[in-house]
Amino acid sequence: MAATVTAPVTYSSLESVNSTSQKFEAKGMEIKTKSVEQTLVPLVTQITTLVNHKESALKSERSKQALVRVGQAVQVAVDRFVQVGIAIADENNDIQEDMYDACNEAKKTGRNIAELTERRNNADSTKSQMVRAARGLLSAITRVLLLADRIVLKQLLAAKDKVTTTLSKLEGITSFTDFVQAFNKFGSEMVELAHLSGDRQNDLKDERYRALIGVARAILEKCTMMLLTACKVCLRHPECKSSKQVRDTVFVQMRNALQLIQMVVTEEETTPTQENNIFNIGPNIDQLLKDFHDTVELTKVVLIDTKLRTKLHQYVESVSDGLQDFTDSAYTTHEHREKILVYVDRLRIDLDSLVRAGTGLRLGEHSDELEDTIVKTIKTSQGLRKELQDAALDQASDVFRLNEDPEMLRLFKEAGIAGDLDKVEAQALAFKEHCDHLLEVCKLMKHVAGNETLKITAQHIESSVRSLGPQLLLSAQSLALYPTSKIAKENLDVFCDSWESLLTDLSLVVKEINDLCHGGTGERQIYMSLPKSGKHGTSPRIMQPMKLDADEQAKIAKLGLEVKLLTSELDIETEKWDDQTNDLIRRAKNMSSMAYSMYLFTRGEGPLKTTQDLFTQAEYFAEEGNKLYQNIKQFLLQCPPSCKEAHDCQSPCDILPASSQQLHFMVKSPASGKAATFSKVDFCIQETKNVLVAVVKVLPLCHVISTKYSVDFHRSVAMQKWRIQHGVAIPNDDTESIRSSKSEASALRRQGRKPGPVTTNTTPSAFDRI
Repeated sequence: MAATVTAPVTYSSLESVNSTSQKFEAKGMEIKTKSVEQTLVPLVTQITTLVNHKESALKSERSKQALVRVGQAVQVAVDRFVQVGIAIADENNDIQEDMYDACNEAKKTGRNIAELTERRNNADSTKSQMVRAARGLLSAITRVLLLADRIVLKQLLAAKDKVTTTLSKLEGITSFTDFVQAFNKFGSEMVELAHLSGDRQNDLKDERYRALIGVARAILEKCTMMLLTACKVCLRHPECKSSKQVRDTVFVQMRNALQLIQMVVTEEETTPTQENNIFNIGPNIDQLLKDFHDTVELTKVVLIDTKLRTKLHQYVESVSDGLQDFTDSAYTTHEHREKILVYVDRLRIDLDSLVRAGTGLRLGEHSDELEDTIVKTIKTSQGLRKELQDAALDQASDVFRLNEDPEMLRLFKEAGIAGDLDKVEAQALAFKEHCDHLLEVCKLMKHVAGNETLKITAQHIESSVRSLGPQLLLSAQSLALYPTSKIAKENLDVFCDSWESLLTDLSLVVKEINDLCHGGTGERQIYMSLPKSGKHGTSPRIMQPMKLDADEQAKIAKLGLEVKLLTSELDIETEKWDDQTNDLIRRAKNMSSMAYSMYLFTRGEGPLKTTQDLFTQAEYFAEEGNKLYQNIKQFLLQCPPSCKEAHDCQSPCDILPASSQQLHFMVKSPASGKAATFSKVDFCIQETKNVLVAVVKVLPLCHVISTKYSVDFHRSVAMQKWRIQHGVAIPNDDTESIRSSKSEASALRRQGRKPGPVTTNTTPSAFDRI
């Protein structure tokens, strides 16, 4: 598993976006962003109303005057819009000519519409002229918006090119002083790129392009901290070859991520690399089976000709080729392998029967045999799809149930600090086998992913495992060579943290795929508690709602990212519990969802639109934290005195009421002015993080206690005291029942529940996610 370094890719992104000018008309002015579409919706509505109004005769003078005023209002609105377009053209020479043409056309058609509304004679002729004028106006306005959007793309690519240039300078620096100055500049440029790429990601309509930009941003985010420590090790130990390999691979990863952003923006593929190869990723088995299902359904209404018959057989052959990843995998159980092969053979037989039953029938002719074979073929394809999902999820469950990563990372750190290079090499063998298993899981997850986003994310995680695994091994070797180096130790810690973060990403993908396979939407639920002012204990005081501007979002982005990572870790911990209905888990999930919506607020997204929304949500978060504290206290009262975990729970548990109370006081305190409001927002997010840290520490201990001592969450403490006082025996499950329930729970997890947890690093990334 050697670390390979490919040559950096060079390109000129601004020339790429400029070269699209000649393709502007040829692409039919396709609208690819939500902002352009939303801008056009009101205009389309008004024009449609204006055109349809001509279908009936205008009987009253009042209605005629109203129509004239509408036409004049359209002309005024178009003139204002044109002025903005001309101002944009004056500042951007590359689109000036096209923008002037589009603005002149829009102004002309707007004037025509105003004139047509003033005419009284020949209603039919006027209606046809109105339709032509409306089409011309919409076309011209769309051209102006798309040309303006091209300027946004130019800004994004310019920011990307600045990062690329600074990245090249960083690679050639040999002194610490110069490196610190260059890296500070690099950080500022990365924040700007994060703003622009995040805005573009949210604005794109196409799910695939949104996922690709998300992958590129994730790579840049995680690689920035790794780049910092890897460069520091190379500067401190320039003779270390392993540290130089690590640094070079990080540079390549970041360049490929920047290239991926350009490929999405310009829609032009360049030389494939490990990271950007997902740009043209083909359909997975899940999509092929869906298409096969739809095509089989189509045989009910169309003739099975040679073309349709060939298409059906191609689907089955494509599925069979992809199934080799399942059947050839050493980690697929014999039972799953046999079932998959049986389903494939049965699918071929059913398809042959379907073709025979449909051949020779005339269009519209009914055949019971054809109906039966259609139903049978669809049932077989659905059974194969379900079996593949089970096989993939079982492999993922096995990986997370073993939870070997924390121990492996610990051994790497110990061997590195001890300077034991032989121990690092010995541990590397087991780690490589573990990486191979993770790669198999990623490959299977990619095959059963139910949408484009999950498929692309699974492919990205697979690529990250291939690159990060060797980097981690090389970092451990560097520390073993220089065991007293604090920089080398810091570097290994960063790569270990990145590995844990990557496993968390994989576990979230597995959970979302599992939810989709069992009828879910694959989207995270956002818990909202925003009642009207003055109700349910909220403050009746009227406050002026505010929104964070871009600078404030940049300042608070790092803290928001910490909250997001904590919510991910909390979600993983809650999934460990077999009983998802008890009060502790229910409140923990509510708090995770509320905190996640607060994280989205720091990015300018989600349901919390203003600071007042955030403060109201924080108030409910604090109340939920106090209630959770009471639940935990009641739970701990049921523990035996010898329970060590119960004593370990006390310290983090006591943080809950203190932080929740501080958060509650801050929410109630008045804040006037922009600076004071931002300070209040910052404090709320910080206290939210403190509460989450405590919950993440307490919840695993409670799970250990619940499993180890069979403590029942649904059993009232007061009832237990009453039983003791009155000499009534407290019912307790026998050992066999406990074993049986655990066995059933394990079976449920294999069938679809989330596998065991992965510890997540909560240290914020140096790349601020905006």
